Parts: sequence; C-alpha cells; structure tokens
Amino acid sequence: MNIRTALIGAGNMARHHLPLMVIAGADIRVICEPSAENYAATLERLTELGAPAPPNEPILAELLAKFAGELDAVFIITPHNMHHDHAKMCLEAGLDVLLEKPMVMNAAEAISLMETRDRTGKHLVVAFQGGLSPQIRHAADLIASGELGELRAVTGMVWQGWKDITAGTWRQIPEIAGGGFLFDSGAHMLNTVCTLVGEEFETVAAWLDYRGTPVDVDGVVMGRLESGALVTLNGCGDCIPGLYNEVYVNLTGGVIRTGIYGERLLIRREGETEYCEVGDLPRMRGAWEQFTQVRAGEIENPCPPEVGLRMAKLWDAIVESAGKDGQPVHPLARTA
Repeated sequence: MNIRTALIGAGNMARHHLPLMVIAGADIRVICEPSAENYAATLERLTELGAPAPPNEPILAELLAKFAGELDAVFIITPHNMHHDHAKMCLEAGLDVLLEKPMVMNAAEAISLMETRDRTGKHLVVAFQGGLSPQIRHAADLIASGELGELRAVTGMVWQGWKDITAGTWRQIPEIAGGGFLFDSGAHMLNTVCTLVGEEFETVAAWLDYRGTPVDVDGVVMGRLESGALVTLNGCGDCIPGLYNEVYVNLTGGVIRTGIYGERLLIRREGETEYCEVGDLPRMRGAWEQFTQVRAGEIENPCPPEVGLRMAKLWDAIVESAGKDGQPVHPLARTA
C-alpha cells in the first residue's frame, strides 16, 4: 500500500529508515529538513534506492499549509525537543504520525499528545524497537497473565561508548536532547522495561554522572512498582566501543531474559535447568511496516503513546531524584 508521506527530519536516523520505508511502499512526497547538507544526503540515498527525489520545505508549518491535503502520514525523525510540537501540528493537520523515540521530553508533553490523538482521531505510533518487538509483547503478555507467577524483580543494563561518538552533537545539548545517554540509547531500556511490566513506578531513586559533559553519561536507577516488585537499571555511556545490553525479569515461576530492543527472548521455567529460546513468534517488522499495518487496521498499535507516557513519568522521576542526590520520589503521588 502506497502511503503519501512527509519525512520530517532527514538526518542519519532518517536515512537509516529509508530502505525499509521504500520497500514497504512509502511514497515520500516532501521532506522537511533545515540542513541543506542533510537534505542532499537524503536525496542521494533515495536515488540509490530507486525512489523519486521529493522537494524540501524546511519549515513545518509551511509544509503543512502547502501539502497536508496531499498527504496521508508523516514520519517524524527530529531532535527530541521538537517531537511534541511537530507531532501535535501534524495530528491537527489530519495526518497519521509515526514518531521516533523517545516520544517526548516529559509526562506533560505525553499527556498533551494523547489528548491531541484522541481529539483528532488519528494514529500515533512510537518507533521504539522494544515496543514493536513481538518478543517483548509476548513476554509482556506472559507477565500480565500470571502464567509465570508473581513478578518479583527486574534488572536491566545498557553500556555503550556513547560519550565519544556523540561529542559535539545536539545529543549532548540538554535543551535539545532532554537528557544524555539514559534518555538516548538508554531510553530503549526504560521503554522496554515499562512495556514488559505494564504498571507504574510507585517509588524511584536515581543517580546520574555527567562525566564532564553537559548531560548524563552514567546512571543508576532503583525503583518499586505498584505491585511491590523491585527494579534496578544501570546505564553506562562512557566505556569501550560497542553496545551491550540485557534485561532480566524474575518471577516466582521462571525467569525471562531479553534485550532492550527485544531482539531475543529466552525463558527458564521453574524446574528447568537452562534457558530456552522462544520460537514460533512473528518476525520482527520494521517501524514503518508496522505503522502501515496499524493504519490498515491489521494490528493493534504495538507502541502507543500510553507506553510513552509511562516512560515519560519514569524519566521525570529519574531527573527529580537525581537532582536531589538520589532522594526517593513518588510519581504516583502526583496523580493520586
């Protein structure tokens, strides 16, 4: 199905998505990119893929005024601080939205987007690999069903040589990025854990280390869920090159082992001596392909803004606690 699309943001991440978008039938009619260099690089990539070269309208309001009537949807791949306003504008222009991670900068923005989605009746899907992963969704269903017993503890870690590879970029400008490593690569861990447990954090304590940069590079988070289960999360963005990650979910009847992107799923049930990989699950489809399935009514939204709100509440609590040197904060108290 060809979907008349605008690409909002044409940097490296946008070019990463282009091959699967073209294969899945995205008809990119226009691009919104203020950088002439990024626009040229994206046109070159589209040419390599055999796709037409769309025009560039670098101001989103003007793009929507000129092209909204000729579009079905947008894929927003802009810096974090632009996500809320760009998504809201596009939803109000009558367009379905696929939005890069993290969804927004804070819980207030998440609530605003949910209200806009409900008011406009348009689709809003967040491009978090964990949320889009059949493995993570299967694991979340197992946890919610009680098949593996009572949830007791969750442990997650993500380590990456992030500090050096993002030096000098907007990802280390707090006003634009909204955070550092734990809100960038580490956001996959936060979102995947929120998706798996399917419940709110009752208490959060956190410490962030900036390692001489303007944003957090290392971080440790401890929390207690509404159910009483305990969570520990560790992020280190100043280490050797590469990316290393694990998520463990401990239940009274077994242990789930996966990754922050949902790229694997292993379970060891009570009485078993080894982890067994879970097979017979649907293949992992790309963000754009699943977005098209949501629009066609073929699947439920696998990564809706409700999950984005849960992660945003967690991030707000992390920032608040870290600003108080790890003093516990209680996110539920704000909404009680």
